[in-house]
Amino acid sequence: MVPISDNNPTRRTAYINYGLIIANILVFIYQLSLPSGELEQFLQTWAVVPAQLTASFSGQLPPQPIPEWVTLFSSQFLHGGFLHIAGNMLFLYIFGNNVEDRLGHFRYLIFYLACGALAALTQWFFSAYSTIPSLGASGAIAGVMGAYILRYPKAQILTLIPLGIILFPLRIPAVFFLGIWFLQQALYGVLSLNAPMNIGMQGGGIAYWAHAGGFVFGAILGPPMGLFSED
Repeated sequence: MVPISDNNPTRRTAYINYGLIIANILVFIYQLSLPSGELEQFLQTWAVVPAQLTASFSGQLPPQPIPEWVTLFSSQFLHGGFLHIAGNMLFLYIFGNNVEDRLGHFRYLIFYLACGALAALTQWFFSAYSTIPSLGASGAIAGVMGAYILRYPKAQILTLIPLGIILFPLRIPAVFFLGIWFLQQALYGVLSLNAPMNIGMQGGGIAYWAHAGGFVFGAILGPPMGLFSED
């Protein structure tokens, strides 16, 4: 299922959401400019490397010149390929604008970054000794989706359903579209517990627990941050 639009126009211009999309694209363009060796070092420095984060929690100094906790935020702006960033930015564009409208610009930025950091910590909890960099905006965007399903459960998501080589358009209520998506992430996360962890750009893995965790934290943080405010 591929969402292509929703029917809840925002009242505010979503400056922060558009800014996040632009920032992600600019960082990705910078990644593309790096030779493979420099790119590897760049990801080791700015992506979340679970084993290094675990070591930092026990008081060990990080191998790079920045505190390891910084990567919980910087990793949210890194991506592992064109499909990775294209999918993430599509979901962010569709669902982020309305959540920013409800929370307001500043609170939305705090909400987004917090969801991304908590999502990364959720993934870290299940792969604390992995040495493969974990990166991407997926966890933060999952938080946005968790808030969206609470605020707009009846919104009709225009979705493309692949039937062979034909894409069939269908409107699906957000509660079903996002609910099914969350259950998929949780199921895949459980199944991954007995599989080798291979998350990050090199392996092309998917951080299912980050998705599920981000979604849950988004649903938790949204209401107290003003998700149902009418101002």
